[in-house]
Amino acid sequence: PSCVLFLCLSAYFCFLMTALGVTAGAHRLWSHRSYKAKLPLRIFLAAANSMAFQNDIYEWSRDHRVHHKYSETDADPHNARRGFFFSHIGWLFVRKHRDVIEKGRKLDFTDLLDDPVVRFQRKYYKSSVVLMCFVIPTFVPWYLWGESLWNAYFLASILRYTISLNVTWLVNSAAHMYGNRPYDKYINPRQNTFVTLGAIGEGFHNYHHTFPFDYSASELGLKFNPTTWFIDFMFWLGLVTDRKQAPKEMIQARKERTGDGSA
Repeated sequence: PSCVLFLCLSAYFCFLMTALGVTAGAHRLWSHRSYKAKLPLRIFLAAANSMAFQNDIYEWSRDHRVHHKYSETDADPHNARRGFFFSHIGWLFVRKHRDVIEKGRKLDFTDLLDDPVVRFQRKYYKSSVVLMCFVIPTFVPWYLWGESLWNAYFLASILRYTISLNVTWLVNSAAHMYGNRPYDKYINPRQNTFVTLGAIGEGFHNYHHTFPFDYSASELGLKFNPTTWFIDFMFWLGLVTDRKQAPKEMIQARKERTGDGSA
């Protein structure tokens, strides 16, 4: 309770940067190739991804592609059919199911290693995590406005990191169990407003698994989606090109054919 307001704002800014490193970076850019980003933006997203400390871009994207290809099977790294705890955090405590490894080897990930930014981050991942996730969030408040290193470390670094981890994991757990399925009622992923608010736009999960190529991961213009706003702003600055979108006609047809009628 002794920290100053600026530290709270600094911690929240680091949270947003952390989130974008995962949502706009490892997820929508590198995992799904739903848009193209120029070098300065890719460098920023790679740095933000190191602040997230959720495995390097290559490993994160590899596991996520396997998750989409084999969703809710033994080959899914965080198979939600094994329960909330497993899909949320338990999958990190045990060895991967052999199907995850065997079927994952059949997918092509060469495009990831073709990106020099991905290769650089992977090579220097440990040192970049120490710098981005722990040193900078702690040092900046101490240097700029005299916050104690103790407060800066535990709030802007540790608490922010803990919250960002759990928000990401909720996409794997809660968004695969709780919510409606207006696009495809035959798959587990759901639309979950709570997850959307926490994960800055990643909770429209039934839509995302139905149209994984869409850069917005939701129907544009309908609801809260800061990650999409960020990508659109980068497009306006000329740092983003080739945003992929599902046509409205395709979305409506899919709702009528396989949706649960909730939207």
